[in-house]
Amino acid sequence: MSPIEFSYGAAFLVGLLGSGHCLGMCGGLVSAFFMKVGAGRTAPFPAILAYHGARIAVYAIVGLLAALLGAVLVSTGRLGLAQGVLQIIAGVLVILLGFDLLGLAPIRNAWGFAPLAWLRRQFVGATQKGPVIGSLIGGAINGLMPCSMTMAMAVKATTAPSPPEGMLLMLAFGAGTLPSMLSASVLFGKLGPTLRGALLKAAALTVIALGISTFWQGLRYFLVMWSLVA
Repeated sequence: MSPIEFSYGAAFLVGLLGSGHCLGMCGGLVSAFFMKVGAGRTAPFPAILAYHGARIAVYAIVGLLAALLGAVLVSTGRLGLAQGVLQIIAGVLVILLGFDLLGLAPIRNAWGFAPLAWLRRQFVGATQKGPVIGSLIGGAINGLMPCSMTMAMAVKATTAPSPPEGMLLMLAFGAGTLPSMLSASVLFGKLGPTLRGALLKAAALTVIALGISTFWQGLRYFLVMWSLVA
């Protein structure tokens, strides 16, 4: 299995195993959103499709932009060395975000893709725009909310070989989140705390493994390029 294939598989697994985290962080918001959209009943299918389609589309755009950022950072320095340094830094950040999911990081992640207060206002107001349009807005806002798992995958995407591959990495992660987030949309239920905790630990360990892999690939690449240019 190539590193790229491993990254896609690991990203999907992080999303899938992160069900407990997704439901714990966003399950209540999503459930309340769709209860309001459905007027206390199950929300219409087009609204659910619009919500999660927009959410995963935002992940894809974040992956594309992250990979473009990585390409720009690499192009500003000596190509080979800069690429190795970027992977090393990204690996360390992903590892730290994995430990944050376990509650073991010295500094908790408070990063997001937009100000949280603004995101909350837009999310709350989205249901007033109608079932489908409101769900499109709500899903897009959900995709931008602070989340250590999402941030870890976005950091990993900066090391993608090309922008489309960064986009695919985040799409794989988004696909992994679908089962839990759909259950929150339709069933308004939550996993038990024991199972949620076990799944979260598994997701965190997968994030850490992905970070170690990224760090090791970057270190090897840096050392090879250093030997060529030194």
